[in-house]
Amino acid sequence: MVRKIAILGSTGSIGRNALKVIDALGGDYKVTVLTAHNNVELLAEQVRKFKPQIAVVTNPEKVNAFKSLLGDCETEILVGNKALSLAVSSEDVDIVIAAIVGAAGLEAILAAAKAGKILAIANKEPLVIAGSLLTKIAKQTGAKIIPVDSEHSAVFQAMQAGDAKEVNRIILTASGGPFRGATAEQIKNATIEQALAHPTWNMGKKITIDSATMMNKALEIIEAKWLFDVPVEKIEVLVHPESIVHSMVEFVDGSVIAQMSAPDMCLPIQYALTFPKRVKGITKHLRLEEIGKLTFEKPDMKVFKALKIGYEVAKTGGTAAAVFNAANEAAVKEFLEGNIKFVNIVEIIEYCLNKHKVKTNATLEDLISADNWARIEVKECLNKVM
Repeated sequence: MVRKIAILGSTGSIGRNALKVIDALGGDYKVTVLTAHNNVELLAEQVRKFKPQIAVVTNPEKVNAFKSLLGDCETEILVGNKALSLAVSSEDVDIVIAAIVGAAGLEAILAAAKAGKILAIANKEPLVIAGSLLTKIAKQTGAKIIPVDSEHSAVFQAMQAGDAKEVNRIILTASGGPFRGATAEQIKNATIEQALAHPTWNMGKKITIDSATMMNKALEIIEAKWLFDVPVEKIEVLVHPESIVHSMVEFVDGSVIAQMSAPDMCLPIQYALTFPKRVKGITKHLRLEEIGKLTFEKPDMKVFKALKIGYEVAKTGGTAAAVFNAANEAAVKEFLEGNIKFVNIVEIIEYCLNKHKVKTNATLEDLISADNWARIEVKECLNKVM
């Protein structure tokens, strides 16, 4: 049976890798929906090659340019964020790869869950912002959530070795980013170039800055809580600079199951598409004798305060995670534009969280409202200081 796939954010890093994987997998996998916001030039190329039933351009200002680039094509063109929900709910979609950075694709992911689709989630926002809502809907409809980011994919794969009730600890690994081993004083005034110099992964700018602050791990703690239905106390983080062990699960008998592979996002993308089967793919095979050694160390939470705050937010729940995520996105944008110092990113996040009045049992409207509030608050905070 052919698996029909929608890719939300097909022009980004995950989307491009997903298309490489699908191309290599062959005829059992068909792209039926592709979406983009601004990069309509690349979207047009992708549509011409993969011939999906639907293409969504979420930025209305880019639609005319997209149509002129596409020319004569049978693909149906939809416009705006609301069109994402319509596209993923289609009968021509079995699997939805969620790769839109930010909260923009949140409603579409919830719509896909309501429609009982397989959700291959690559971006953090659906589970960070709306983990409670998303997992509740998935249980009601039978929608399956398969993580695509390397750490949670590794945990998901390791979990196949036992029952969820037998899990003692989930151990998320972190590369340590460009500032591994640095002191708070050393990184306080880090430049944009220094923060973007990731030692292992080639990622987008926002995600790379998150790695430098270790905010990415803080968000992953919140994700893991919802994905694997475990208390925060059972989730730990270890720095592993070789980025070969992508994460581990310790079971109650003392066994630790680790998922290892070369650092390549194509593997977790492929596993999400082929699960529960494993097939030959395009990822380079691992040769441990070439690696030589694997090292692990505890992160310094005094230096990387985002990690400590992440644990607190995961325990708090409600709208706290929406504020945590949105304040970070807004602060990282300001840093990349040269408006604030590296150290200010986490300071701004902390300021917003301290000011926010958390709503428990939050609705989608509450979560989106908290997200919007945090972004405005970041701007107001900067206006007061600068």
